[in-house]
Amino acid sequence: MEIITGAERRRRWRDEDKLRIVAEAEAPGAVFALVARRHDISRGQLWKWRGQVRRGELTPAPMAPEFIPVRVMPSAALSMPQASGKSVAANHASADPVPQMRSARSDASRIEIVLPHGTCVRVDDGVGIAALRRVMAAVRR
Repeated sequence: MEIITGAERRRRWRDEDKLRIVAEAEAPGAVFALVARRHDISRGQLWKWRGQVRRGELTPAPMAPEFIPVRVMPSAALSMPQASGKSVAANHASADPVPQMRSARSDASRIEIVLPHGTCVRVDDGVGIAALRRVMAAVRR
C-alpha cells in the first residue's frame, strides 16, 4: 500500500530501468500484468515502453569509448615467439623442427595485441572484424 501525502508527482524512470522492466515482461513465461503490478506501473505504460523498444526509440545508452595504452614497436620486435620463449629469428638456425609461421606480408600490416595476463594475439590486415571479436572474446575468458 502506498500512502501519498501532498500533491502526487510523476515518477521519472531511467532508460535502463525501463529496458530492464520490458525485458522482464518479455521473458518466457512472464505474465505482463504481474510484471507491471510488481513495478507499480500500469499495463498501458509498460505496453508503451515495449512499443518504444520495438520501434528503436528506447535503446540502451551507448557505452563510453575506452582507451588502452599502445606502444609502436619496431618490426624486428614482432617476430613470432616459440615455446622456448625465443623468437623465430633466434630459433631459425637451431635444430628445432617448429615451422616458421611468417606471412609474405610486411610486418607493417600486422597488429600485435598483448593482454595484461601475457596472452598475445597477432593479426594482419586480412582478418575480419567479426573473427577478431570472436577471438578476443574467447581470449578474455
